[in-house]
Amino acid sequence: MKDFAGKVAVVTGGASGIGRSIVKELLAVDAKVVIADVEQSALDKVLAEFDGEVTGVVTDVSSLESVTALADAVYAQHGACHLLFNNAGVAAPSANVWETTPNDWKWVHGVNVMGVVYGIQVFVPRMIAGGEEGHIINTSSGDGGISPLPYQSVYASSKAAVSIITECLGVQLKSEGTKLGASIFYPSGGLLDTGIWTTDRNRPKDLAREKDYDPVPTVQDFKVAAKAAGMELEFQDLDELARYCLDGIREERFIIMIRVEDAAATLADRASRYGRAELPIDLAEIPQL
Repeated sequence: MKDFAGKVAVVTGGASGIGRSIVKELLAVDAKVVIADVEQSALDKVLAEFDGEVTGVVTDVSSLESVTALADAVYAQHGACHLLFNNAGVAAPSANVWETTPNDWKWVHGVNVMGVVYGIQVFVPRMIAGGEEGHIINTSSGDGGISPLPYQSVYASSKAAVSIITECLGVQLKSEGTKLGASIFYPSGGLLDTGIWTTDRNRPKDLAREKDYDPVPTVQDFKVAAKAAGMELEFQDLDELARYCLDGIREERFIIMIRVEDAAATLADRASRYGRAELPIDLAEIPQL
């Protein structure tokens, strides 16, 4: 898909962070955008901010019923979906695996994994039936999709799942002769100042963590810690990242990732460690902040 003008795009988690920037750049190329977000206040704010053909639907992607209602609304209004961005994501506190809790896994995997699965199950059959070209873009993370941060086992495993799901989806869409494509989007280029740092604001009460934990550091906390450790942090501009993502779709890249060659080197090193039956993670390379 080269031209997004007039195309219908659905962006989950579209009211803030990377999702908001994707919405902004889609509108700049005259796409019709439906923003799906669980946070009503953020949704109201972004709808008031953007002009153009944009609407919003409050959506909990961890609920099949909610995602189905989103698709029903999209097709009732536009009669099609050409671009599906399964972008919504959350994270649990860093912890040893044995110190995580059942609700950490239920919540994070419910949003990050099942949110993608439900998006595919609800939208893709309708997209195929529509007979038009289209694309599914699933947001993963280098943390899990490429190599996990060891203390982010809940989040990293969810993003590893997203990468594998998308790889399978891409093969299936081609082998079934559909007009649809798929891509894994790895937000990259530097650290990202997004709502993932304060994701607990949307955590449901019935999935609250069963034990206390230290407060999750904010972006500002991370900057202070990095400065104290003598580290220079590189932050990626989110609008630029969104434009890079749209370019990746136009260029039919399955992997959409800035400096993907760095990921290739990491994966090659991991593969060599696998070949030697070693732990793939080099303990000496774990960031210490």
